[in-house]
Amino acid sequence: MPQPWVRPMRVEDVPAAERASAVTFLEGDRLSRRVSEPEVRPRSAAVGGQWIDRMSYLVETDPGGCWVAVDGEDLVGFAISQNRGRFWYLATYGVLPGQQGRGLGRRLMDAVLAHADGRPGLFSSTVHPGATRRYRLAGFLLYPQMRMVGTVDRSTLPAVPGLSEGDGNDIGWMDRLDESRRGAGHGPDHEYMLRRLRLVVSRRSGRLGYVYLDEETGQPKLLAAQDPRTASALLWEALAASRGPTLVNCITTANHWAVDVGLAARLDLGQEGYLALRGLPEPAPYLASGHFL
Repeated sequence: MPQPWVRPMRVEDVPAAERASAVTFLEGDRLSRRVSEPEVRPRSAAVGGQWIDRMSYLVETDPGGCWVAVDGEDLVGFAISQNRGRFWYLATYGVLPGQQGRGLGRRLMDAVLAHADGRPGLFSSTVHPGATRRYRLAGFLLYPQMRMVGTVDRSTLPAVPGLSEGDGNDIGWMDRLDESRRGAGHGPDHEYMLRRLRLVVSRRSGRLGYVYLDEETGQPKLLAAQDPRTASALLWEALAASRGPTLVNCITTANHWAVDVGLAARLDLGQEGYLALRGLPEPAPYLASGHFL
């Protein structure tokens, strides 16, 4: 019988990759769920559509970093990464549960790391033992991440002066701030996020910072600032915009300012995977994006 093979990803592969991603991460979330946590729910059609839109953009932007594993006519694995100048990030990666243990994850990781060509990089990792072993062997340091969940106690919200709505004119200084925090700018990813998310900025000298917010939920999707005070103000603005239960994730130990804000807002603290870094210090003040890092 023909063996599974790994090949470059095409835009027309993205819907099948989304289906494989939904199954893979649902199973991973179920296995890692703590008894005290809510039942894991399948990905909604709306979230699946957002995944397809986002990953189609990445395949079109840097196709050399995007690969799939195929068994016959079935897409059974995926790895989507991007080079941004001298910087690399892994947006998503997985192999269907029934296909794991066949070496497909290693072959996919080998392909995206070859595309990285030794660049410094980062990505958000699950706690899956096989995956974390592979990442560490590839030279990545694994920094534990935390998350804050719950409904904001609105009586705790402070007045936050000095913030403004952002726009495309802010991308230049935002990229420079990114470079100081994580070693490189987000480049075209800022333009993509600006079209789909709300941008709030602090433009004051010595207190530059920005946060992208989901328009529907207010959830922060990416935050960077020059100092913890500015970062805290931006996170408070995100919490003020939240509707119902919210999530603040990708919090590493260098970003306890975010833990302090979340606890003050009466959110609950939990653990959440790792931030994998190679050739980079732990970014702070900084809350990474799950997909654009």
